[in-house]
Amino acid sequence: MRAPAAAKINLALVVGTTRADGKHEVLTVLQRVGLVDRIELEPASRLTVNGFTQDTLVRGALEALAARAGTDPAWRVTIEKQIPVAGGLGGGSSDAATALKLANATLPEPLPPEELRALAAPLGADVPFFLTDGPQLGSGDGSELAPLDLPQDYWIVLVQPHGATKPSTAAVYAAFDARDGDSGFDERAGALRDTLALVLRPRDLAALPPNDLATSPLADELRAHGAFRADVSGAGPVVYGLFHHQAHAKAARKALRRLGQAWLTAPAWYG
Repeated sequence: MRAPAAAKINLALVVGTTRADGKHEVLTVLQRVGLVDRIELEPASRLTVNGFTQDTLVRGALEALAARAGTDPAWRVTIEKQIPVAGGLGGGSSDAATALKLANATLPEPLPPEELRALAAPLGADVPFFLTDGPQLGSGDGSELAPLDLPQDYWIVLVQPHGATKPSTAAVYAAFDARDGDSGFDERAGALRDTLALVLRPRDLAALPPNDLATSPLADELRAHGAFRADVSGAGPVVYGLFHHQAHAKAARKALRRLGQAWLTAPAWYG
């Protein structure tokens, strides 16, 4: 069994105070894109994950599924990586969600979608998103989802800066707390919801608020090359730019290759 595991971008990310569970309150717009890893899964005598030595999420997801189903975790998984690791694109979460879907289908009594999403939530805030089709508004810790009707007819350039080293997610949030970044969260979250209600065309996405966690000068570079919106995805360091026309997006990707690895892609609904 094989399936693609799509990356995501955060079209907006508003961050608030630390919750009782130690996580931060967030409001985020999650959109899949066409940059994908490939996941292959087959029954086996024991659980093995090949192709990506840094994996922990896929293994943990399948162990949790097997425990919930009352069976042994007996699958062989091969991961073919294309999504940059620790770039803010959710590749590990997407791999885990895709492996969950494939493994669940091999069970004599597969879990229904809502149970699978509940199982996924403790694995990581982004994992339930990758078990749900279409763009979503994530709230709470990011795993509480509501579907969004957003335009999908635009092009996306992703750039990972040369030599970029991402601090740990905990360090990014600690820096956010140190600068009192949660101040005005309710107002920013309200503004995000108000803006979403007015989005009809791709260019309307330009009015979404900027990422609360991270900024990058590459966003300015993308706008200079014609992006109508550009920002960091998640905690970074990958930056995205949204373009109306494929030709402009191709030209921007070519120009920005001097600054980092660059991909041309588009919104994806699932997978």
